[in-house]
Amino acid sequence: MDKTLLKGLLVLEAMANQTGESVSIQALASQLGLTKSNAHRTLQTLAHADYVVRDKVSGNYRTTLKLFELGAMQLARLDVRRMALPAMRQLAERTAETVHLSVIDGDTVIYIDKIDSPQPVRAYSTIGGRAPAWCVATGKALLAFQSSEYLDVYLRELNAYTPITITDRAALKTELAKVARFGYAINRGEWRETVGGVASPIFNALGAAVAAIGISGPLERLSQKRMKAFTPDVLAAGADISRAMGYRHPYFGVLA
Repeated sequence: MDKTLLKGLLVLEAMANQTGESVSIQALASQLGLTKSNAHRTLQTLAHADYVVRDKVSGNYRTTLKLFELGAMQLARLDVRRMALPAMRQLAERTAETVHLSVIDGDTVIYIDKIDSPQPVRAYSTIGGRAPAWCVATGKALLAFQSSEYLDVYLRELNAYTPITITDRAALKTELAKVARFGYAINRGEWRETVGGVASPIFNALGAAVAAIGISGPLERLSQKRMKAFTPDVLAAGADISRAMGYRHPYFGVLA
C-alpha cells in the first residue's frame, strides 16, 4: 500500500474513532489536504481493497475490520518466533535438515529464524535474509494463501534463477492452488539449482497465513522421496505452531 493510501486509511480511522460516526469525503479531503475528487479516488481505491465501506444512507465512509486484521497479523509476526521454537527443534531432530521460519514481504520471504542442519553439507541461509517467494517452499506456502489482488500486485514479473524456476504466472497459480489444497509446498531447485525443500503455512487465530515453516537441504540428499517422507512432519510442525497461535480450524487433516 502506498503512503497516500495508508495515510488516508489511518486518518479516516482516527476521525471515525473521534466522532463515532462515518466520515464524509469533504471532511477527509480537508484533513488530508486533498481536493474532493482526489479524496474520492483514494476512498474508491481503499473500498475496492475492502479497507473501507460506504454507508448507503449517508454516503459517508468508515473503515472495515481489515485494518484490525492487519494489525493482528503484525502482532502475530512478533509472537510466531517464540511460538514456533519447540516445533522447529522437533522438526530439526526428526529430519536432520535445516529448518526455516519465514514471513512474506511483497514478492520475497524473510527468514526470521532457523536451525541449521548438523550435517556438513547443508542449505546456506541467514536470519534476516530474503528469497524470492515464488522460488522457495516457504514462499509458495505463503503465496498460496494470499489474495488474487496481492499476487497481481507483487508477482508481475517472475525472474528465473535456475532452469526450472516457474516464470509463467498461470503455471505458478496452478501450483499455488495445489499448495492451498494439500497444505504444503515443494521447492525442487527453483532458486538455487542444487537446493530443495518442503514447507507448510502457519495460521493465526484469524485464519491468516502469517508465516511458514519448512526444511531445506541439498537435493542429492533431500531427494523427492525423502521430501515426501518428511512432508507429514512438516505439516505437523505447521499445525502445532498454528494451534499455539490460536488457530482452531481443520489443518489439512492434521488438526481435524
